[in-house]
Amino acid sequence: MEIGIAIFGAGRWGVHLVRNFLNHPDSRVIAVVDPHPEQLQAIQERLQLDNDIALVEDWIEALELPGIKAVAIATPASTHYEIISAALKKGYHVFSEKPLTLEYSESVALCKLAEQQQLQLLVDHTYLFNPVVQTGKTIVTEGKLGKLRYGYATRTHIEPVRSDVDALWDLAIHDICIFNSWLQETPVEVQANGKIWLPQQPPQSDLVMAKLIYPSGFQVFLHLCWLNPDKQRRLGVVGSQGTLVFDEMSAEQPLVIQYGYLEYLGSRWKAVDVSQEVVAIEKAEPLAQVCNEFLNCILTNTTSQISSGWVGAELVKILCALNNSLEQEGKVIKCDQC
Repeated sequence: MEIGIAIFGAGRWGVHLVRNFLNHPDSRVIAVVDPHPEQLQAIQERLQLDNDIALVEDWIEALELPGIKAVAIATPASTHYEIISAALKKGYHVFSEKPLTLEYSESVALCKLAEQQQLQLLVDHTYLFNPVVQTGKTIVTEGKLGKLRYGYATRTHIEPVRSDVDALWDLAIHDICIFNSWLQETPVEVQANGKIWLPQQPPQSDLVMAKLIYPSGFQVFLHLCWLNPDKQRRLGVVGSQGTLVFDEMSAEQPLVIQYGYLEYLGSRWKAVDVSQEVVAIEKAEPLAQVCNEFLNCILTNTTSQISSGWVGAELVKILCALNNSLEQEGKVIKCDQC
């Protein structure tokens, strides 16, 4: 059975969604929706879309097209709640770009609405479908790093700079979802400080330094910036026996275990058993796996165990807590207060 789907948003990520749903045997792209006609023209030419695929500028009008069973949302985060809510009320399954919304209460409301309508709501946390991240989770849970101590992540670039959200909302969600998956727990307290350089209205944090505290006592330190030409996508989990490093900028060796620990020998601490293991990774396009998960959830009428709406809502709650800390100049915020 082919699932008729409309993709909302023809920008950088929307193009990849259209491509994947076009190539999937269980979906049929009915429409591509974007308020900018030049974007629609560009995607039509780039992907050589058939003439029977509607190119629509008005999303409300698009929801009335016949044959739609599901929608994929790749629009600015500030528009998510209104569009997703309308789609669910129309009886459509929803695939949403992250973050699900910008308010935790709105995310919870959408999850409850999807359950009431008996519809699938899946959030595109693509990293959770990345073979590197999935393999990393196995390594951490099997205890190969010893007793876990702390984690760190750096996510920097010189552009793009977004106008709808700041560096925190743009970048932090990726690393938080990876740490949550690897640790199999979610933060209870957070702290964040930021710095603004660009004269945007409203003011947006261009640099954010954040800390996450998990129930186990594990702490994560995040460095987020979109004004740094030193592009990094690097994440690590440090244990008593070694450190697991996910370096997305290393195409050949994205996942490495750096083994080693300290022993007191004679009169000083000395590193022992130092070695490196490059972890073999299967090749797969993560976004294709996300799209397949969404369609499979629809066909089997089952909620995703990897990236459901509730998973997305939990991440929004953490981001809201971090945002509260940022606005209060680094005050420690409990996540359950959001």
